Amino acid sequence: MRLLVTGGCGFIGSNFIIYMLEKYPDCRVINLDKLTYAGNPENLKSIRDNPNYTFIRGDICDREVVGKAMRKADCVVHFAAESHVDRSIEDDSVFVRTNVLGTNVLLRAALENKIKKFVHISTDEVYGSRKEGSFAETDILEPSSPYSSSKAGSDLLALSFHSTYGLPVIITRCTNNFGLYQYPEKLIPFFISLLLNGEKVPVYGKGQNIRDWIYVRDHCSAVDCLLHKGEEGEIYNIGGGNELTNIEITHRLLKLLGKDESLIKFVEDRKGHDFRYSLDCSKLRKMGWKPEFSFDEALEKTVKWYVENRWWWEPLRL
Repeated sequence: MRLLVTGGCGFIGSNFIIYMLEKYPDCRVINLDKLTYAGNPENLKSIRDNPNYTFIRGDICDREVVGKAMRKADCVVHFAAESHVDRSIEDDSVFVRTNVLGTNVLLRAALENKIKKFVHISTDEVYGSRKEGSFAETDILEPSSPYSSSKAGSDLLALSFHSTYGLPVIITRCTNNFGLYQYPEKLIPFFISLLLNGEKVPVYGKGQNIRDWIYVRDHCSAVDCLLHKGEEGEIYNIGGGNELTNIEITHRLLKLLGKDESLIKFVEDRKGHDFRYSLDCSKLRKMGWKPEFSFDEALEKTVKWYVENRWWWEPLRL
């Protein structure tokens, strides 16, 4: 397999590249990444000398760069995206450009190069919030932030390339990821970095917002499963089955780091903050996939890694 991975220097993309090269020694991976603030080549330090790995620095909105990269591949896994909700509230334009226009450029190049499979990585946030029950792949999209709206737009665009042109597209929508190499603006690494420095952690509202969490390695195995077994034109939810409130996550981190509740600081809630995300992942599980790691096991691994690798995250702190 000759695999083009976009955003491969980011958190999930880098974990996916490492996963694929470890599992499939004959797999060739081309990593196309612009190296924005969240893209870090150090994430791939362990495989940078692998002869089956190629890095191309470039913007997915650049048709020429994308075309050259696409000609070397037969399958695409598209991770590249602007993904931080708070940043999208402050400036939505870059989210529309990267997530919608960039996806369009990739889809057009994939069509021109007769790509065998195009896996578009999306998010559970496109469904909006739900107090009870879980979202199925057929549910109406009700995104509430500029970030999730731009991802919903890119989902629909990708599906239109399947229905209009026959491009072999698969959409994945995953819950909150955590694990190694996650940029420290996201909740878990952000809170870990603050607590390690004895600083207070800012919890939105009363910390009652609920998210389902999945260890990044399990997300990678799910994408691998769909890359090989997923049906064209289909959408697949990916989740870990670990629904927890933000304050529950905070308490677990305090315990693992030996800190007390005096380091919790409740702050004004985020604008348009979705209360709860929950996915029905039975469609994917019927294919034989299930998470390998329990939440507590994976969280302990994650905390240990950040404790032992301050060199990686300290230069990235906001």
